[in-house]
Amino acid sequence: MTSPPKTAAKTTSEKPTARKPPSGKRAQRASAAGAAKSPQKPGQGSPKPARASARKAAPKTSVAQAPQAVDAPPVQQASVLACYEALVRAHPDAHCELDHKNPFQLIVATALSAQSTDVQVNKVTPGLFKAYPTPQALGSASQEQVEALINRLGMFRQKAKNLIGMAQALVRDHGGQVPPDLAALVKLPGVGRKTANVVLGVAFAAPVGVVVDTHVQRITQRLHWTRHQDPIKIEQDLMRLLPQSEWDRVSHTLIFHGRRVCFARRPACSTCPVNERCASAFVAETVGRKPARVR
Repeated sequence: MTSPPKTAAKTTSEKPTARKPPSGKRAQRASAAGAAKSPQKPGQGSPKPARASARKAAPKTSVAQAPQAVDAPPVQQASVLACYEALVRAHPDAHCELDHKNPFQLIVATALSAQSTDVQVNKVTPGLFKAYPTPQALGSASQEQVEALINRLGMFRQKAKNLIGMAQALVRDHGGQVPPDLAALVKLPGVGRKTANVVLGVAFAAPVGVVVDTHVQRITQRLHWTRHQDPIKIEQDLMRLLPQSEWDRVSHTLIFHGRRVCFARRPACSTCPVNERCASAFVAETVGRKPARVR
């Protein structure tokens, strides 16, 4: 680069040579007036305020606020398949743990499992199915009767209302049978895409999507199989990465892995069968977690 022009070099010495600098109180007044009139140029002045604002703009990060898997690059399909096969070998007994004997019992149990564990649901469904074994029987029950049988579950009043409405819709629109069709299932009261995917995959062995619950969401983020947090987008990623023949089993496998090894808190990375393939191994607790509640 060429040296700056002489006129630019004179900039810092212009004022002292232009006139005799004031002294005493007069100098103090001139200095204060100059500071008020002249805007500070970039790079000039004390750097202390800048450092203070930088510290203020970068608050401490907790475990729950740590960078999530959404920032991770997507992995290759071959790598996902190899990791998935290792998980299948580690959890060969993975299956739907909701107790049921037919599609009707499964759709009822799955609808009840929202915000409740499978263990909790399995404690109330025997009494419910004994009292109301068919859609016709459940559709004729009163709200109070159903509530009394499922009141150990969260949101039991809304669930009781949905179960009765769902049973009535099955009788009215489908001859008392659970339809093996996604579009028809999601129209039933209390049945969303997740419940419909469970029914189609488990009861009919005809999955058209992947069940994404909290375990599946957490583990796919930790494995960097997805960069999304939205269940629909995670489902789309899994459908792209895995063959349709595995869409049902992958959710059960990941759920078992989440319950046995890859816990939300303190995941057992040292004993994980895929820790060498996992991008979050030994720092997994910082990934796939919900942000802490602000109180």
